[in-house]
Amino acid sequence: MLSYKESLKILKETNALLEGHFVLSSGLHSDKYVQCAKLLSKPQKAKEICLSLAEKIKEKFKNIDLILSPAVGGIVIGYEIGRILNIETIFAERVNKNFSLRRGFQIRKGQKVLIVEDVITTGASSLECSNLALKSNAEIVGYACIIDRSNGKSKINIDIVSQVEIEIPTYKEKDLPKHLAETKAVKPGSRNL
Repeated sequence: MLSYKESLKILKETNALLEGHFVLSSGLHSDKYVQCAKLLSKPQKAKEICLSLAEKIKEKFKNIDLILSPAVGGIVIGYEIGRILNIETIFAERVNKNFSLRRGFQIRKGQKVLIVEDVITTGASSLECSNLALKSNAEIVGYACIIDRSNGKSKINIDIVSQVEIEIPTYKEKDLPKHLAETKAVKPGSRNL
């Protein structure tokens, strides 16, 4: 398994973890920004992270029948973890702002489902996916992600298996620390296009 330091190095090398001054989609400011799509665009580096995460998942969860991921961010990581562990993998996608299963995907009654995504912050997307499984009378065995930046504040009440836990403080514009107030902010991310 990769160490925390080795994982962080890969995230920085692939620009999946940036440092600077960022305005997040919430409007809050931060000195770090996470974009796992950058990691996943580098297959060899992503493979290292995913193999390590898969080992952690195998240690924590003994019986998994299905991996469910939220689109878009979770599709690639969910697929790769499913491929490594040889577990069927599906994804949920938004229809009228709510996650639903399409493309003939199904969750069967009694299946043991692992929710996998790239980053967990509030846990909202993961919980929406778990609701789909619960409606099918399946069992949620747990949650896994590359980066857990929830700082224990997500609404998920089961342990989250992650490759890296990162605390990323956020600030309102009027409360910026000096090191951010003195630098120009940029708006990264897919929601700021």
